[in-house]
Amino acid sequence: MADNSALTSTTGSTSLADSSIFDSKVPETSKDNLFIGSTSCVEEEMPQIETRVILVQEAGKQEELIKALKEIKVPFVKMESVEEFKSLDSPEFENVFIVMDFQDSVFNELYKADCRVIGPPVVLNCAENGEPLPFSCRPLYCTSMMNLVLCFTGFRKKEELVRLVTLVHHMGGVIRKDFNSKVTHLVANCTQGEKFRVAVSLGTPIMKPEWIYKAWERRNEQDFCASVDDFRNEFKVPPFQDCILSFLGFSDEEKTNMEEMTKMQGGNCLPVGDERCTHLIVEENIVKELPFEPSKKLYVVKQEWFWGSIQMDARAGETMYLYEKANTPELKKSVSLLSLNTPNSNRKRRRLKETLAQLSREADLSPFPPQTPKSCTKSSKNSTPIPSKQSARWQVAKELYQTESNYVNILATIIQLFQVPLEEEGQRGGPILAPEEIKTIFGSIPDIFDVHTKIKDDLEDLIVNWDESKSIGDIFLKYSKDLVKIYPPFVNFFEMSKETIIKCEKQKPRFHAFLKINQAKPECGRQSLVELLIRPVQRLPSVVLLLNDLKKHTSEENPDKSTLEKAIGSLKEVMTHINEDKRKTEAQKQIFDVVYEVDGCPANLLSSHRSLVQRVETISLGEHPCDRGEQVTLFLFNDCLEIARKRHKVIGTFRSPHGQTRPPASLKHIHLMPLSQIKKVLDIRETEDCHNAFALLVRPPTEQANVLLSFQMTSEELPKENWLKMLCRHVANTICKADAENLIYTADPESFEVNTKDMDSTLSRASRAIKKTSKKVTRAFSFSKTPKRALRRALMASQSSAEGRSPSSNEKHVMSRLASTSSLAGIPSPSLVSLPAFFERRSHTLSRSTTHLI
Repeated sequence: MADNSALTSTTGSTSLADSSIFDSKVPETSKDNLFIGSTSCVEEEMPQIETRVILVQEAGKQEELIKALKEIKVPFVKMESVEEFKSLDSPEFENVFIVMDFQDSVFNELYKADCRVIGPPVVLNCAENGEPLPFSCRPLYCTSMMNLVLCFTGFRKKEELVRLVTLVHHMGGVIRKDFNSKVTHLVANCTQGEKFRVAVSLGTPIMKPEWIYKAWERRNEQDFCASVDDFRNEFKVPPFQDCILSFLGFSDEEKTNMEEMTKMQGGNCLPVGDERCTHLIVEENIVKELPFEPSKKLYVVKQEWFWGSIQMDARAGETMYLYEKANTPELKKSVSLLSLNTPNSNRKRRRLKETLAQLSREADLSPFPPQTPKSCTKSSKNSTPIPSKQSARWQVAKELYQTESNYVNILATIIQLFQVPLEEEGQRGGPILAPEEIKTIFGSIPDIFDVHTKIKDDLEDLIVNWDESKSIGDIFLKYSKDLVKIYPPFVNFFEMSKETIIKCEKQKPRFHAFLKINQAKPECGRQSLVELLIRPVQRLPSVVLLLNDLKKHTSEENPDKSTLEKAIGSLKEVMTHINEDKRKTEAQKQIFDVVYEVDGCPANLLSSHRSLVQRVETISLGEHPCDRGEQVTLFLFNDCLEIARKRHKVIGTFRSPHGQTRPPASLKHIHLMPLSQIKKVLDIRETEDCHNAFALLVRPPTEQANVLLSFQMTSEELPKENWLKMLCRHVANTICKADAENLIYTADPESFEVNTKDMDSTLSRASRAIKKTSKKVTRAFSFSKTPKRALRRALMASQSSAEGRSPSSNEKHVMSRLASTSSLAGIPSPSLVSLPAFFERRSHTLSRSTTHLI
């Protein structure tokens, strides 16, 4: 592989020389011109030069170009052939040629003549942004690579390199022969060489040559930039390009997973011992000796190299991860390129014995402000003076301190090993996780760590200066309010945090590699991030147990006895508050689930004081709240009842703000009823024709009389008796009555014309289908939807006209429409024809039943 410093193009110009040689001349020339122009004598002697655009051939036919030139107020002329160039040449104008194609003969002639040539996208962008035409010493077709500095490595064919360099220049990019810190992208044809290694260490994006070709294909797109992440990531060199890997010492499941990851990252896999392999990945904790003598060209590396390369999104340097035999006296230190800013293992283990505040003072990685903890100025627990006679109380207190210290160290590990690196800016390959995902995973862990660090410091003070009369309970009473504040947010959303980790690990290979690397470190004790994050959920109950044990070994005359009881009580209150807060959070989530499931659900259902009590599946037995036989779902809340029916046709899906696709709403909203509108709850007796039925006697504010809603329960898990008692209890709470049992009555099904006979028969299903067809036909031939009240008035008018009064023209029109729709349906519609008789009969029955009940 050779990196050519200068290659001559077909036009005889140097192509791969540093662009800085040309770019540096531009400002100097312009400054000289400005200086000369500022002299009065020169202004008199030299004529002023004006920029003029010459539209070459097809460019002169583009109306969009002409319009853009007029907007930026630049004079222009048209030129059909190169021969016209001499006639257009004038010392009064600086000519800028616009050429549609940078590969035709006209362009080559202008290029040889050292003319200033630009492409149409440059003019259009200038007009769009209100900027003057840019000055470029080279032909500039577009600006999609403007401000990019590229370096090339691994190209052996001179023609290919010249072609790429030319395209970069045409798109406004700059070329550097040598790789330095100013290079923004390395274009690599192979993954060997010094430039590649330096680019990996600096985190410079390493691109395939296709990146340049594809960018040139999109040269005519307005506002296109070749460096945007979405486009650039398609052409990044994958970590294992040109690599053939084999794996030794891993389980079958792990090996399959790693082989799949290898192929995803551009590599190939072969069995162990194959001579074509370039890398042998070894599980260093299992493999003590290699089964064969590796060749010199084979890299034998630890598994951290594999996961580190995926996390960096670039192939890591093998020399830092070489595998050594377990009995080798001098093991090479494996310092990951991923954590150049993090301390090594020994320093981390030492820091974990102290607070994160001390960690932040020694390393600039902590998200907290620098502080000097108490533990920095006093002896550690290892130097704690041991009393001559160790009391049982002292033993328990020491155990409490040790467990608290271990807990703080675990929190420090979570923050230092996982949270801080994920939040770090300028990560190689871009951010591993989005900020909202990091927030969801770690939540209030830093706040929990901060409070428990203070508790640990106070306990250490007490252990160092031990006295039987010193109060341990006061320490936890001191921080009880802080514990109430910090724990509920974390505990309530722990399941969401766990789900986020699992989802991101499956969907994001770099995060999976990040977890693999860190979870294998000794600080984690071979525990996963989920297992570490469950510790805050378990900590408070374990503290209560230790304080109870401490209370048992505290004498009655010791003042700490009563203080410990108070501390235990306060911690139990914290746990109760956590459980209550979690219950409320889950209740709010249930309400959102109802809103998503019910199409047309009123927005005012969402309320902070409302909670879902029970969901019941039923079938409507009357004409209210919907047709007989309809499947109805009742959602009982603490103050209202949401009634919804099953949708006949489910269309579309719901996409949440977080990008998750929810299933389409399966229910249709009918009515949201306050529980205060329920006057009586009727338990319908069991008969041969009526099973598992109940009814609600309600009084809507828009109705003159009570309305009966009858249902048959289809839920087998919830007995009808329990459901009715639950409903009455919440109705009584809503209307502020203590006698909930007085709201429920037992009634005969005959008195309310309620029956469940033949609900699932073929005849019943056919009848419901006919009703639906009738309604569809009625709606299809109706020019406007007729409200129920208007329908009643029309029918009452028809009755009065039958008694001798002549109907008005409007009434005639309504009657004719009703008659036409009924005839079109083919059968008499019960909802229309028998409606007056139905209301009269139902009103008589309800009044009689209500009188009997009251």
